[in-house]
Amino acid sequence: MRKQVVSIKSIELITHDVLKIITEKPDHFNFSPGQATEISINKTGWKAEKRPFTFTSLPENDFLEFTIKTYPSHKGVTNKLLELKVDDELILHEVFGEISYNGEGVFIAGGAGVTPFICILRDLKAKNEVGNNKLIFANNTKEDIILSREFQDLLGDNFINILAHDIVDGYAHGFITNRFLEPHITEIVRNVYLCGPPPMMDTVEKLLEKMHSDKLMIIKEAF
Repeated sequence: MRKQVVSIKSIELITHDVLKIITEKPDHFNFSPGQATEISINKTGWKAEKRPFTFTSLPENDFLEFTIKTYPSHKGVTNKLLELKVDDELILHEVFGEISYNGEGVFIAGGAGVTPFICILRDLKAKNEVGNNKLIFANNTKEDIILSREFQDLLGDNFINILAHDIVDGYAHGFITNRFLEPHITEIVRNVYLCGPPPMMDTVEKLLEKMHSDKLMIIKEAF
């Protein structure tokens, strides 16, 4: 796919460190729920600095949306994104991504690893097909949870949070363990969708290997 330059239509922080950026959408621009593109900033010194970000808008929307965790201390692309304003431009590169919906199951996300699941779950809602899908979302603190209210409205009791640092009523505390997963990865679960930091994904995959591994299909994407 050739490079596409798009203008920013809106940009705002939706948590203390997560940006929602909405851009115009080029004609005949296609992607599937769960996919991503490499983005660079159309400014001198930044055009070659590409980073992967997931589409969180739906394919049929007439705009593109990206939900992006920023790292100001890194002084890199996401820090520069915090300086952008409406009408600034981004450069879109290739569309890619291994995660796609394969049927009802359990989504397990760590931090910004939830972004591929945003579009997938929104797409299921638009089709009235949310069903009994679950989202297990691991974060450090309650303030780190992306789109908490939307996920709660979408999934109800099937939105399960675990916080590594905070102790909060109604939220599990600590890290994902075998004991934590057991009530959710039952014998009827066939699909597990996994995305997060590589160490978290490695740990969860090893746990899943011990739980009905002969029946589970693990669909994964590192971020």
